[in-house]
Amino acid sequence: MKDSSNTEQVNQIEQNKSIEQENIMNEDKINDELEKSDELFSQYYDKAEQLLNNMTLEEKVGQMFLARYPESGVIDEIKNETPGGYILFSRDFRNETKDSILKELTQCQNESKIKLILGVDEEGGTVVRVSSYKAFRNTKFLSPQDLWKNGGLDAILEDSTEKSNLLKSIGLNMNLAPVADVPTKRTSFMYERSFGRGAEETAIYVNRVVNRMNEDNIMSTLKHFPGYGDNIDTHTGIAIDKREYGTFQTSDFLPFKSGIEAKAPTILVSHNIVESMDKEKPASLSENVHKILREELKFSGIIMTDDLAMDAVKGYVENGQAAVQAVLAGNDMIISSDFVQQKSEVINAINNGKIPEERINLAVRRILACKYYYGII
Repeated sequence: MKDSSNTEQVNQIEQNKSIEQENIMNEDKINDELEKSDELFSQYYDKAEQLLNNMTLEEKVGQMFLARYPESGVIDEIKNETPGGYILFSRDFRNETKDSILKELTQCQNESKIKLILGVDEEGGTVVRVSSYKAFRNTKFLSPQDLWKNGGLDAILEDSTEKSNLLKSIGLNMNLAPVADVPTKRTSFMYERSFGRGAEETAIYVNRVVNRMNEDNIMSTLKHFPGYGDNIDTHTGIAIDKREYGTFQTSDFLPFKSGIEAKAPTILVSHNIVESMDKEKPASLSENVHKILREELKFSGIIMTDDLAMDAVKGYVENGQAAVQAVLAGNDMIISSDFVQQKSEVINAINNGKIPEERINLAVRRILACKYYYGII
C-alpha cells in the first residue's frame, strides 16, 4: 500500500517546479519586453527606479490601480492603500463647485505619499462627467463630430485646450480621451463617441488631439484598443468581434498607431472578445492582445484595463481572479470599482508565486516615470 503522505510530497514538489519554471519563463518575457521597447518615459526611469527601490510590495501593487473615487473615506484609503490614482465620475461633481473639488483633490494629493493620477472621462458629446454641471461650464462640451461640423480640426483643438485647462483648474491631470475607435454604422454603440469619419481621418484627429494635450500638459488615453468597431455595449454583456485580423491592421489600428507616434502616455483596452486575436478571453485579459500592442504597434507607455466591474468580464474569470488575470495579461494599471479587494488578490497571487514580482516592478516603473514625465511627482 502506497504512503499517501509521500505521494502528496511528490505532487507538491512537482507543482513547485512547475511554478518555478513558469516564473522563469515569465521573467524572460519581461526582460525581453524591457530590452525591445523604446520606452516612452525613458528619461525618467532612473528616478522611477530609485523611488521603486524604496517601496513596499503593498505600495507597488497599489500604484497599479486607477480606482473609482470612493463616496467616502478617500483620505484613509489613500493613506492605507496607496492607489496609483483615481477616476472620477459624474456623481463626484454633483452638488460641487470648482473651488470645492479643487480643495478636495488638493487635499488628496497632499495626503498621498506618491502623488496621484486623477482622471475623468470628458470626451464631449454623450460622455461629459464634468461639464454636465453648470457649476463647471455653462454648456456641455460638444462631441468631436459636432466640433468638426462647426469648425474642423481648429475647433477641435481649441476645444481640447479649453477642456484641459478646465480639468487642470479643478485638480485633474488626466482626461481619458480621445476615442480612437472606428465604428462604421451610425447605429453602433460607439458611433456618437467617435470621430465618425473613417480610419485615416480618425488617425489624423487622434494625432493632433494627443499632441495638443501633451502641449497642454495633461495625460491622454487612447481607447478602446484593439478597436471597438460596431460591437455592443460591454457594460451590460460580452461583445464578440468576429472580424478578420487584417481589418484591424488596415483600419482599427491606424488611429492607435497615430496616437502612439504622438506620444500618447496611456492606452485603454476593451473587454471585447476579438476572435482573430484571442477566442477565449476578453481583450483586457488577453496576453496576445497586449503582445500585439507592445510588439506590433510598438507601444511602450501604460496599458490599462477598462473597468473590471463591467459585466463583460464576470463570466470569464473565477471569483477573485479578474485583477490577477489583468496583471498576468500585461496591464500596467487596472481601472477598478473594487480597489481594496482586488489589490489584496494581486498581492496574494504574488506571494503564492502566480505573479512574478518583476512583472509588478516593470509596471510600476512605467507608472512612476509617467508621473515624473507629466510633473505629477
